[in-house]
Amino acid sequence: MSFGALHVARTGLDAQGFRMQVIANNLANVNTTGFKRDRASFETLSYQMMTAPGAPSSAENRYATGLNLGTGVALSGTARIDTQGTFATTGNGLDVAIDGAGYFQVQMPDGRIGYTRAGNFGRSADGTLVTSDGKPVQPQIQIAEDATSVSIGADGTVSATGPDGAITELGRIEIARFANPAGLQAIGNNLLVETQSSGAPQVGGAGEEGRGSLRGGMLEGSNVNVVEELVDMIETQRAYEVNSKMISATDEMMKNAAQTL
Repeated sequence: MSFGALHVARTGLDAQGFRMQVIANNLANVNTTGFKRDRASFETLSYQMMTAPGAPSSAENRYATGLNLGTGVALSGTARIDTQGTFATTGNGLDVAIDGAGYFQVQMPDGRIGYTRAGNFGRSADGTLVTSDGKPVQPQIQIAEDATSVSIGADGTVSATGPDGAITELGRIEIARFANPAGLQAIGNNLLVETQSSGAPQVGGAGEEGRGSLRGGMLEGSNVNVVEELVDMIETQRAYEVNSKMISATDEMMKNAAQTL
């Protein structure tokens, strides 16, 4: 019995350790553009059924509740919370934020399309609109070298002003939506990739068919709430301490039993 309690407490330590890692990652990315916080989800491990409910307890009676012993807890997954982050005005014409649902599309080196909420774009040496680490935004947009300013409209239209003051439309940024955005897989560098769980991307114009509109000259901040994360951190720490005490108490019980026997 004591060995079982030790195992259960150990699973509790593992689970709270994983939760603390999730919280630490949220806090580390509190200033990351477009970052969405994660939440750890847990599930019970299998139960040992000693006596089934309704099993005969005598010739005439049956057990009302039975006897089931839990074997602990395990991390079942992490859920990304896609609430809107706060907007910050930057004054940079190439910065853009999504107000609502959807993701920007970028071309990754392996040919796949990555999806991101981070709209801190720039211009490459050949005038291509790219992410901060140089990945081309899709559909690809070319900005003339002599353009004096660039602006992005709410519908994703990218316009440039030439040296003569003439405004030229360069293209349109399209937004991708997913039936289950929580099913996208995070791969780092502010990028997510499609999975079978997320479904296929539904690509279209900003502000159309439920896609968010764009805010030029602004960036979406992280949706991490530092106060909430600190409360969760304290709760996790207390739960970890309780499971540690459970191991110590169980070990003491086993010592007493060994000395007595």
